[in-house]
Amino acid sequence: MTRLTLALDVMGGDFGPRITIPALSLALEKNPMLSVIAFGNEVESLPYIHKLPLEQQQRIQFKHTAKSIDAHLPFMQALRQSKGSSIRLTIESVAEGKAQGCVSGGNTGLLMGLAKQLIELLPNIDRPALTSLIPTLNGKSTVMLDLGANVEADSKLLMQFAEMGNIFAQIMLEQVYPRIALLNIGTEENKGTIHLRESHQQLKLLQHLNYQGFIEGDKLLNHLTDVIVCDGFSGNIALKTLEGAAKNLLSFFKKTSEESHLCRQAKRYLLQLIFYRYYRKLQQINPDRHNGATLLGLSSVVVKSHGGANINAFYYAIQYAISQIENEIPAKISQGLNGKY
Repeated sequence: MTRLTLALDVMGGDFGPRITIPALSLALEKNPMLSVIAFGNEVESLPYIHKLPLEQQQRIQFKHTAKSIDAHLPFMQALRQSKGSSIRLTIESVAEGKAQGCVSGGNTGLLMGLAKQLIELLPNIDRPALTSLIPTLNGKSTVMLDLGANVEADSKLLMQFAEMGNIFAQIMLEQVYPRIALLNIGTEENKGTIHLRESHQQLKLLQHLNYQGFIEGDKLLNHLTDVIVCDGFSGNIALKTLEGAAKNLLSFFKKTSEESHLCRQAKRYLLQLIFYRYYRKLQQINPDRHNGATLLGLSSVVVKSHGGANINAFYYAIQYAISQIENEIPAKISQGLNGKY
């Protein structure tokens, strides 16, 4: 195992260092060859870092910045105020070659804007796509892109997403000939936008892609495909709908301590017994375990964590970045795309 350096925005997200640093500790424990350049406010961050084992502290290079960006600021305002902020310094460290990848839970639009501005796109890629692994009911995962980087995507972009998703699934899911589908409002050939219909016809002609056709939103968790391609608007809505439904159902099954009435407790326990098998499947699609979306199409690994991530969820985002760096995802996508466009 070779040494790996990751840049981390410890101020990013709703909770900052009290979540990101304990999550970092889990990652350092799991990955003995990991070193981290951490950017944040020393007054808020160092008390948490000093609680870590000395061996872990020695693998953290902390860079103080008093400036962080409110995750809810409009994009242009956030971009203007970004100089010297923890999120910008994190991305700059990757652009300057000091780190092989980065993780932040900060402003999504700002992270994507800065990454596209500071880190080179791969050849033959017009725009990066926010990409994640979504769980399915049989315990396996599906690659889904775009999840919000591009609100609109024409057929050329959708084709590029399909190509990148195909390579990503081969490496991250160890699939030999990944199945690919386009997210649409129906499976009929005449359904969807003109860009979807054009992409559908073009994908059918490509022998190196295992294109399956259209897939509807109610089948996303059924593992009928290995790669789901869509524009960022549709993908973001679909993903957040799945996450919200899963969290609400898990909460329903777990919420027993707040029920004071004995009868209600008994009814809830009975439901857990009856639907135990389905409850176990819901645990497999717990969004915390699949936190982290990468900007696929950049020459380095950039991972966005949910702003509201807890310690375990942010740890999974760090692991997601590490896995992509170790698998040399940007380089392999570049090699795979060479000559296709």
